[in-house]
Amino acid sequence: MLLTIDVGNTHTVLGLFDGEDIVEHWRISTDSRRTADELAVLLQGLMGMHPLLGDELGDGIDGIAICATVPSVLHELREVTRRYYGDVPAVLVEPGVKTGVPILTDHPKEVGADRIINAVAAVELYGGPAIVVDFGTATTFDAVSARGEYIGGVIAPGIEISVEALGVKGAQLRKIEVARPRSVIGKNTVEAMQSGIVYGFAGQVDGVVNRMARELADDPDDVTVIATGGLAPMVLGESSVIDEHEPWLTLMGLRLVYERNVSRMVSARSGWRVNAPSLFK
Repeated sequence: MLLTIDVGNTHTVLGLFDGEDIVEHWRISTDSRRTADELAVLLQGLMGMHPLLGDELGDGIDGIAICATVPSVLHELREVTRRYYGDVPAVLVEPGVKTGVPILTDHPKEVGADRIINAVAAVELYGGPAIVVDFGTATTFDAVSARGEYIGGVIAPGIEISVEALGVKGAQLRKIEVARPRSVIGKNTVEAMQSGIVYGFAGQVDGVVNRMARELADDPDDVTVIATGGLAPMVLGESSVIDEHEPWLTLMGLRLVYERNVSRMVSARSGWRVNAPSLFK
């Protein structure tokens, strides 16, 4: 089985693949203070509950694919793979890893690994042109051309960040549960804030996607819009532009990147010389 790990700024999502099928998934908080040993214990606890895996750490795991937006966590996960999964092929998405998606931005190294992985999955599943909207700590919009190239995107404050900012900066406001209100016109402060978040972000998504689609294709209707991320369900029913919802898009992309790189790794371990490709290509 393949273990995929997507480390975001707020949450870390783990997925277990049996072939192309995701058979289990977990979501935990991202803590940059956790050491490699703590992460190993956490992984053992989670995977020990799955009936297809053994009791010992690493039993049943044939490969690991990781992408991370938090460098300190990536460093510790690298140590986890070395110490506890030494005999298991591991792909950490970073410069030199083959993804199959060219990056046509001014500074490719600045593009988050998760955004590239999302583009990989979008091209494989839906083709181009496409826009991926990822509802995470930030809400990101990533554009993929008809030829499967990553050409850039948009970064906006995420839903949870906006809720926290309202609670901190508003003298008579407080942090609220992110939920759909009874109506657009709130009858109390909490509902008014919920309405602003839910419908405000839906309007943001529609506005940004429509503008991106006009730049991305001669016919904007040809652009497939894919939503992912933990908070996507809050906006799905209110946005008019989202075509597909794929909650495990990043994990699927990690599986694809693993498959595109594992043969090179096996050849390298067998003594063959492997030429590292250019950044994320």
